[in-house]
Amino acid sequence: MTNQPTTEDLQEWDRTHNVHPWIAMDAWRDYDLPVMGGAKGIYLWDSEGRRFIDGPGGMWCVQIGYGRKEMADAIADQVTLMPYNSPWSSTTEPAAVLARRLAEMAPGDLNNVHFTTGGSTAVDSAIRAMHFMNNRMGRPEKKIVIGRDKGYHGSTYLAASVTGKEREVSILDKAEDLVRFLPDVNPYRRPEGMTEEAWCDEKVADLERMIETEGAERIGAFIAEPILSSGGVIVPPKGYQKRTWEVCRKHDILYISDEVVTGFGRLGHWFASEEVFGIQPDIITCAKGLTSGYLPLGACIISDSVMERMAGDEPAMFSNGYTYSGHPVCCAAALKNIEIMEREGILEHVREISPYFQQRLRELAKFDIVGDVRGEGLLACVEGKPLDGKATLSADKKFGAILDEACEKRGLLVRPLYNMAVFSPPLIITREEIDTMFGILEESLEEVAREFGS
Repeated sequence: MTNQPTTEDLQEWDRTHNVHPWIAMDAWRDYDLPVMGGAKGIYLWDSEGRRFIDGPGGMWCVQIGYGRKEMADAIADQVTLMPYNSPWSSTTEPAAVLARRLAEMAPGDLNNVHFTTGGSTAVDSAIRAMHFMNNRMGRPEKKIVIGRDKGYHGSTYLAASVTGKEREVSILDKAEDLVRFLPDVNPYRRPEGMTEEAWCDEKVADLERMIETEGAERIGAFIAEPILSSGGVIVPPKGYQKRTWEVCRKHDILYISDEVVTGFGRLGHWFASEEVFGIQPDIITCAKGLTSGYLPLGACIISDSVMERMAGDEPAMFSNGYTYSGHPVCCAAALKNIEIMEREGILEHVREISPYFQQRLRELAKFDIVGDVRGEGLLACVEGKPLDGKATLSADKKFGAILDEACEKRGLLVRPLYNMAVFSPPLIITREEIDTMFGILEESLEEVAREFGS
């Protein structure tokens, strides 16, 4: 009988052979990552039996929590019935039913679902749809995408190109000619004495100035997360989303709402664009919570008006798609995920529990070491206060990692991002579990404050 590998064996094999996402190449074999061996509800267990609250909710995605046997059964049933189908030549019941459900959930005339493998490929597909549309309309020059500093849209070539998160540290090439970036929209960064209303005016003016500088005839799309999640859970000023959407409509610029994080309940609705922010985008991209992370699946949801312009008068093929587009097993998982969320009233639960979650978050501002706390729904960020007022010292940038370490030894995982820690727990989290989570955060911040000498 073969001996089971030890934790040390697994860590050695992992650091020797497994190239993880976003890995530091100067130290890629120096990692000893925890080996996770089980999960249930909002909790994870590592190979040594230690239990953790999953603060990041996987990677912003485990909406219904871990260990759902009916998810496993739905996946197994579909695997047994039909594990794969070529989307080039036929369809399946799960893909057709899910496409209809997503069209029903999406706002306005977003009735057309192009299935992808995840969020990055959904964003790629959205940009390619815009390029295709403008080529069909005889506007080959109308291709530039406007993004925001700190916005994150994925790691494939086009998605990474329109990502504004920490671009100065990336050594990877990007399609620089296709994108322009607007300055940071974070209200925490506004000049001293400026109201949030004035800041909103300035951020809308950023977009208007960019359009004037580049020319509306050259700009094809504006891509925006309703809340800039990976950039630090940046909540734009009130009214910003709707005003920028109105600017785009005025200039015939497609509005792409990247709801890969905010979709499927994170803010208490299937999609946040219309229900929370009052906009009907031309395209919505989604993934993550679509299957609660049980299987990979994304979607690019396109409006009827865009599809009509893509159709044109002459035959043409939209040559975009993936071997696993509309994968029947992944679609079956998404349908079961949606069924569970509806049956258990998870969207309603998020709307009910979010005010308390945000209240407990705001209480963390009492620590001198904390510069800002922000969030919406079940999204949150704790940002460390700059030691020199500029957030440039290396110690500042370690705040997130130090807080993560302090939380981890108390049984909570958060996601460190430079001088920030972000979290987005499974949507099933209870009031009592919220209290436990923020109790650990308070104890950990006390430890971090001592380490920073505050």
